[in-house]
Amino acid sequence: MRSLYLDRRTWMHAVPAWLKLALLSAGGTALVLTDRPMVLGAACGLALALFASLGRPAWGRVRTLFGIAIACALIVGFHALLGTTLLGVASALRIATAAVLALMLTLTTRFEDLLVVLETLLHPLRRLGVPTDRIALGLGLTLRFAENFHVQWQRLDDAHRARAGRGGGLRLLAPLTIRTLQTAERVADALAARLGR
Repeated sequence: MRSLYLDRRTWMHAVPAWLKLALLSAGGTALVLTDRPMVLGAACGLALALFASLGRPAWGRVRTLFGIAIACALIVGFHALLGTTLLGVASALRIATAAVLALMLTLTTRFEDLLVVLETLLHPLRRLGVPTDRIALGLGLTLRFAENFHVQWQRLDDAHRARAGRGGGLRLLAPLTIRTLQTAERVADALAARLGR
């Protein structure tokens, strides 16, 4: 399964996965506690500065945020039509900041490390008979599939752009669906073999 994880180490690779997840959770919570565009703009600027500090390898993945940028522009435009532009700007800044922080986590944290953190957080539920290892695996796979989905889309779009000189757009939905299903089948076979089912 393809991943956005950066093999070339940055300073953020040295930060433990649990700490990055805790900071992301705290930051995400703080973002919803204010609607002031100035404060949210400062938070977005800080997130972009942190992203820039990861260096050239991280900036090579900045295309990942283009979809978020388009969504934010649509949100602002929609609110402008309703006469609530400032609210739209605040919402867009909130989403953009959260997306940048989440991308930094994805680029600098291995899947296995995230899985360990999830299993540790869910561990107390084992006393109640909850299969926490399977829940953690399910959550981890969901994160990886979302990541893999985006990487596959980028590769298909690059290939189409090289052939036709423009992005593939909705034409890529069919091949992307086929590739996603093939990946899901391979993962299911691997899990079945590993679990003996």
